[in-house]
Amino acid sequence: MATASTHSVADILRIADQDARAVYRDPSGFRITLSQKPDGWHVDYDMSEQLCAGGGPHYVINPDTGKIISKRYEQ
Repeated sequence: MATASTHSVADILRIADQDARAVYRDPSGFRITLSQKPDGWHVDYDMSEQLCAGGGPHYVINPDTGKIISKRYEQ
């Protein structure tokens, strides 16, 4: 079961957004989903247009430190 996070949802989204912008420049075309799981916050950027090819970044972020534990980029 997920425990309370030291960082707010806004903090977690800001951390993911900073990294996403460094790679994708403008991630505004993605649908963002956020869920807290036992291993951290999962932030997933998925294409908002189903007919578009490719994908966005996917993160697991430590809820206490705000450090990105893992990230994966889809192109």
